[in-house]
Amino acid sequence: MRVLICSDRMGPLSSAQAGRALASGWPGAQVRTAGEAGAGFVEATADGWEAPLQRAVLDGLPVESAVSAAGAAVVGVSRLRAPAGDNSPIPYHASSAVLGRAVASILREYRPRRLLVDLAGLDVHDGGAGLLAELGAHGEGGDLDAGVAGLGGLDAVNLDEVRRSLAGVELVGVVPTAQRDDLLLGLRGITSRRGRAAGEDVAGLLATDSALEQFTGLVAAELTSVPGAGAAGGLGWAVLALGGTLATGPELALAAVQAGLDLVVTGCSLFDFASRGGGVVAMAAALAADRLCPCIVIAGEVLIGGREMRTMGVESAYAIRESRADIATGAGLTETELARIVTRVSRSWRW
Repeated sequence: MRVLICSDRMGPLSSAQAGRALASGWPGAQVRTAGEAGAGFVEATADGWEAPLQRAVLDGLPVESAVSAAGAAVVGVSRLRAPAGDNSPIPYHASSAVLGRAVASILREYRPRRLLVDLAGLDVHDGGAGLLAELGAHGEGGDLDAGVAGLGGLDAVNLDEVRRSLAGVELVGVVPTAQRDDLLLGLRGITSRRGRAAGEDVAGLLATDSALEQFTGLVAAELTSVPGAGAAGGLGWAVLALGGTLATGPELALAAVQAGLDLVVTGCSLFDFASRGGGVVAMAAALAADRLCPCIVIAGEVLIGGREMRTMGVESAYAIRESRADIATGAGLTETELARIVTRVSRSWRW
């Protein structure tokens, strides 16, 4: 029986730990580690490469990175809380510069042939201007490191040094599944959608959108309409402008899966109608549909009906614990608990 195991984080268990426990019910199964951008992607990638996860602090923010034996690298920065005193619904002054410094450090130290950058850790809206500045971009008439608020007066941007620093490096920006098709500008762009949802003043939104249009127009205006350019506050556009590509964490994890599957098993902390288990579950279900085989979910807690899950392409879901709270979290799971339920569930799915 050909089984693929692809799990997200499950409570305190990493993707790799959850995957190992899930695989205990199906000896010989393929196991893939996967994580969403901004939520375990760097850790899952390091586990998949069997490379040590390196943790550091840069400008007070946690940085995670790993380098594979084959010469690939992954890096991401997580902001644990918004800057003090910044309560705006749109982070007008937030900069992606810290991510640029993390990327520059990886390039200097390791010079990887392939670099995966988790774009989702920072809540920014600067179109990647800060990232580009830290990699060597030069702007005239504005400030690339002052958030979107500093972009309106720009009249020139030079990326020559940035492109030299990335020469020969395959750059991949990793974005959240939910933002994979986000647009950067216009009525359906990130400023309009976020600002209108928060009730922001229209004049301010138009000025912000105009500043992003001014900035991106100096570099690669044609890329602003590419799906995903608006992901992670416009960092998606910055990666595209540097000749990189965009992908989600689950897409990268499942890209190398070969044909000929009989069952796909995926896991998450909480499987409910609101989150639908997240991007890893959605991608696993899509893969199963493509390979014409069933997909089952094992979750810390299950709060979704059979009809709803089947519209997602999930045949069955199994809870490790019964929900006892108004807001279920699936927290506190152990590998032992997971392996125990997998042993029971697998009896119904072996042939």
